[in-house]
Amino acid sequence: MSVPKRVVITAGGAGIGRALALAFHASGARVAVCDIDATAIAELAEIQPEILGRVANVTNADDMASFLGDVDAAFGGVDVALANAGTGGPAGAIENLQLADWRACIAANLDGAFLLCQWAATHMKAQGSGSIILTSSTAGMFGYPMRSPYATAKWGVIGLMKTLACELGPYGIRVNAICPGAVEGDRMERVLQNEAAATNKDVEDVRQIYVKGVSMKTWVSADDIADAALFLTSPAASKISGMALPVDGHTESLT
Repeated sequence: MSVPKRVVITAGGAGIGRALALAFHASGARVAVCDIDATAIAELAEIQPEILGRVANVTNADDMASFLGDVDAAFGGVDVALANAGTGGPAGAIENLQLADWRACIAANLDGAFLLCQWAATHMKAQGSGSIILTSSTAGMFGYPMRSPYATAKWGVIGLMKTLACELGPYGIRVNAICPGAVEGDRMERVLQNEAAATNKDVEDVRQIYVKGVSMKTWVSADDIADAALFLTSPAASKISGMALPVDGHTESLT
């Protein structure tokens, strides 16, 4: 009888994170998530009470230590770690951005990934196996005008992934990144509103820019991202590491 995977997900209460949590649970895994949104954690508990959920800010080391301590107590380790937390950050020309907003975007996208990966690496090196997936973005593969904090953070996620793949590969640990395109849902709607305000364009005009720049002329769903994560952590992907996998319908341009 196979032992269920132990899966830990940051920002797992809603959107992509919730889709990841529900997909891994449905596959038979034991799943733990954290999220800064207490309402999202409560809603996830109603949908699937078997998932361990905690409220935590991934940029706060004490919050993460408390959450991961609970995971240690409940699971005794981890087999799959998904550093999914992030924020879209501010939209606007660089000369109009505030340093505090820049730092908040970098912290949400990179500090949380660092803290989860640091904890996961310790466990996985000891057991000689594991899979880590970081959520980047197509913004981590292209220039992204008016979104410099977000693009910088998501390129940084790719750099972290590539480096950890080198460091951890000798211990049997695979590290990859998924680069979602425009994902249907409330978060992307907020992005459209922010970009429209920053560029003095209509929201629907901004939406069409995203559709126009994709070969398949479509957005993706959170479930599409979860399907990719299930593949990357499966035996079928046992020799795939250090890869940034776009799930985006083939982005040609973000401009």
